[in-house]
Amino acid sequence: MQFDDDADLNTSEVRDVRGSRVPGGKATIGGGVAGLIALILGLFFGVGPDELGLSSGDADPAATASPQAQVDQACKRGSDANKRDDCRIVAVVNSVQDYWRAEFRRRQWRYPDAQTVMFTGRVDTACGSATSAVGPFYCPGDRKVYLDLGFFDDLRTTFGAGGGPFAQAYVVAHEYGHHVQNLMGTLRRAQDGRPGANSNAVRAELQADCYAGVWAHHATTTPDEVTGRPLLTTLTAADIEDGLDAAAAVGDDRIQEKLQGRVAPESWTHGSAAQRRQWFYNGFRTGDMALCNTFA
Repeated sequence: MQFDDDADLNTSEVRDVRGSRVPGGKATIGGGVAGLIALILGLFFGVGPDELGLSSGDADPAATASPQAQVDQACKRGSDANKRDDCRIVAVVNSVQDYWRAEFRRRQWRYPDAQTVMFTGRVDTACGSATSAVGPFYCPGDRKVYLDLGFFDDLRTTFGAGGGPFAQAYVVAHEYGHHVQNLMGTLRRAQDGRPGANSNAVRAELQADCYAGVWAHHATTTPDEVTGRPLLTTLTAADIEDGLDAAAAVGDDRIQEKLQGRVAPESWTHGSAAQRRQWFYNGFRTGDMALCNTFA
């Protein structure tokens, strides 16, 4: 996975609040068993922590003061994205949104950008307060993606994914799949609170996996809106396998087998490892969002 060294990165699409102190003490999620359960429930769920029962009290999305200068100074060019994890996230966000802006424009739809917020420890959102234990998530209330970069270590050490730069890109692209669902009115179908192998929650997660694959299909041919050249220049078969591996690692069946020694499809919220691989690959193979209808 390689970015154009000479491309300019747009850091306005990412807000860096890592290390910021969040006043108010509103979060209720701790570490240990409670945090692990929250991670299992919240991982890529696509909605904010209030729908997961993780919020306590009213949240103030503007409560954190952003050390934005850090990412602004460090992440200027594509060459920076090829060296640093945080700059890579900026570049992936730029690439993903370049694609969806163009695709929505082609379909004569409107695509409002979604900012990614990088945080550590805890963050307040329009959907409530959350800790890192929730995992990456998209909040439809403020149309933002929330991500603690430490999750990528968990993806390898806790869930057994192989890792790699494109595994990180898959996670980001999946969350932006939820943004697309929110814009299209699909995401609310997943918020009926009913789990299960055939639930709307699972269908929404699999569709977001498919949308991540659609972006990957077009990533190396989507022109940057400033340079006219693709921001992502190289994506190998090994990169795609990293994405497939990451998708499978967070399948409900694998997580349940690992943590409780048995598989209970009636409580699934994300789909099986095989389903997640399949839908990501379907999106990558076809490059057509219309073929991502998991609700059919």
